[in-house]
Amino acid sequence: MANDIDLTYIPYMKPRYRFFKRLIDLILCIPGLLIFGIFYCVLAIFYQFGSNKGPILYKQARIGRLGETFYIYKFRSMVIDADTKLRENKELYAKYVANSYKLEVDDDPRITKLGKFIRKTSIDELPQILNVLRGEMSFVGPRPIIESELAEYNKIGGVLPFTLMTPGITGIWQANGRSDILYPERCQVELQYLENDSIWNDFKIIFHTIINVFKQEGVY
Repeated sequence: MANDIDLTYIPYMKPRYRFFKRLIDLILCIPGLLIFGIFYCVLAIFYQFGSNKGPILYKQARIGRLGETFYIYKFRSMVIDADTKLRENKELYAKYVANSYKLEVDDDPRITKLGKFIRKTSIDELPQILNVLRGEMSFVGPRPIIESELAEYNKIGGVLPFTLMTPGITGIWQANGRSDILYPERCQVELQYLENDSIWNDFKIIFHTIINVFKQEGVY
């Protein structure tokens, strides 16, 4: 249980560890920004001349380290005003909440044809390189959640441990099945990262995440 975590002996409480983790993030941002730029230019053509014209990037408020709110960036995979349309559709929103605040790509009417492709290949996550560069996220950490999801961590007393961590583009949740792991199990999985965090573990998580992306396992 989250209440059993001894916060005095975890890597995140050590400035030296956070320094090296941040340094590695900045080094990885160099090739990451190049890849992001290439896909931005390619997708811009589809968004400019395709049937679903509109902004290339999508942003949404998420909970970051120490509980601070920030805006996460993604390549837009949905129609304009998708969040509003989700809340207006009570049946769809109830399904979304019941399924751990996720909808399967093929069951979500808000997702465009191009959006299905970039979701299934995880290309939509590339703009989060910008969040890493700004220090709002790390390459590895728990996935940032929306405010209403904090209630799931509160059930096990895990809000404080969770918000001690800098959210990541990928993490132990993705490496172990991604969206196939639902709440409340997801809380326990994410908090395991806090107890077992290390630079070496980060590289293992990145490796397993890449494997899952190619297998397209647990993609929502």
